This record gives sequence, structure tokens and C-alpha cells, in this order.
Amino acid sequence: QVQLVESGGGLVQAGGSLRLSCTAPRRALTVYAVGWFRLTPGKERELVAATGNSWNGSSYYADFVKARFTISRDHAKNTVDLQMNSLKPEDTAIFYCAAALARDVRKTADEYDHWGQGTQVTVSS
Repeated sequence: QVQLVESGGGLVQAGGSLRLSCTAPRRALTVYAVGWFRLTPGKERELVAATGNSWNGSSYYADFVKARFTISRDHAKNTVDLQMNSLKPEDTAIFYCAAALARDVRKTADEYDHWGQGTQVTVSS
């Protein structure tokens, strides 16, 4: 089991930015495809952004975050980060990172084997 830890959530005003980080304290994330999901009350968990492993440079963004969010790896810190700009109140959610031992981008929750505990993001209007 891979332990994943998210950080960086918080309260921000609409139009502001937050940077979420996902790390695995005892594993190198380089071999894992990683995705960021969000969960809001009354809605299904949805994929926000995802990246293949470190040998695969591809990434995926949900339409509702394109041009606002960026997923990236920091190999020195062993993190996969989600830079969120131009935040909107409807972005309010618990954000989870997930990892799959795979090369390519994974787009559905059931393709991921390991999940973090989540971090709350609240965007006020």
C-alpha cells in the first residue's frame, strides 16, 4: 500500500490561487501515474487533472479547469502538485490525490489503487 499525503488546501477568495501537493513519504512517485480528484456534496467524485508517470509527459485536464489549473511533478521533493489559479466558488471541494502503478494517464477513479486522505479547498465569493 502506498501512503499518499495531500497538503496545501485552505480558504481563498474567488479569483485567488492555491497550490496543492501530493507526496508519498515512503515511495518514489516517479513510477506512478497520479491524478487529482475532487468531491463535492451531492456529486460524484470527479477527475480534475492527471499525469502519467515520470517517463510519460502527458497530462489531462477536465474541461472545467483547463487554462486555470496545472499539474506538475517536483522530482526533488517527490511531489505531484496542482497549481490552481482563478479559483471559483464552485471549485470548493475536498481534493484527493490518487496513484496508479502505470505509465499512461488514468482518467477514472477505479483505475487508481492508492488514495490520500484529502485536503479541503474552500473558495469564498
